[in-house]
Amino acid sequence: MNILKLIQNGSKSLKIKNIQSHVVDSEIIASFVLNCSREDIIVNNQKNVNFEKISFFNKLIKRRQKYEPISYILNRKEFWSKDFEIDKSTLIPRPETEMMVDGIIKFLKKKRFSFLDVGTGSACILASILSENINSFGVGIDISSKAIKVARKNILKFNLQNRSKLFNRSYENFYGYKFDLVVSNPPYIKSIDIKNLSKDIRNYEPKLALDGGKDGLDVIKKVIYKSRSTLKKNGLLAIEIGNGQHKKVSRLLKLLGYKIKLNIKDYRNNVRSILSVLK
Repeated sequence: MNILKLIQNGSKSLKIKNIQSHVVDSEIIASFVLNCSREDIIVNNQKNVNFEKISFFNKLIKRRQKYEPISYILNRKEFWSKDFEIDKSTLIPRPETEMMVDGIIKFLKKKRFSFLDVGTGSACILASILSENINSFGVGIDISSKAIKVARKNILKFNLQNRSKLFNRSYENFYGYKFDLVVSNPPYIKSIDIKNLSKDIRNYEPKLALDGGKDGLDVIKKVIYKSRSTLKKNGLLAIEIGNGQHKKVSRLLKLLGYKIKLNIKDYRNNVRSILSVLK
């Protein structure tokens, strides 16, 4: 069987399951199995594939048929032009989070600063900020020991271990440090809405990193409260929020002594991150 036929078969199998990205997904899985770029497999689509690789390809296609995200199948996701290792203990990094990272980097410019990443997951935020500012030092914390293991792999992969520390700890039990920046992408989906998420999110991404409680603001509130004792004076709090949470979160920030400096909107013009300074 040649590459073209392999991709076509995979695409058909995914299309039956109403996976709209069936062609692209089949190409991505084929390029992973054959260890070459998507461009290469398209150019060399008449090249034959051996039985072992066909079998491996079909195995991965079956996983995708069950709506498992491509990123978990391949155990990797690109973020901030870096290839991060991920698994089902960590959220899949998303463009909205990249936009928050971009806002932080532009706001702080090339200043020397220390920062805390609350709920670090794969360490995509931690590693991205560290890589953009060589004068920064970062700490990542997460209540999931499995997530911390993934974070550690990425910190080592990008050779950032000398400018970072990782702790398997909740924010509530984190003491003794003060930072110029606290950043967090906390759970912000209402508990009642979890069941309405798409299958690839609902069935595979860690509920611990999705469920924000009754109003979706449980963890956001905790981060805002706790950051008052973790930030230095005039320190920056950068927090990602859910769609429609902007007004409530802004009100709470102002009530607790923060001054909002920047609202970061997504591609649909919804505020998805807030940068504020603790006065």
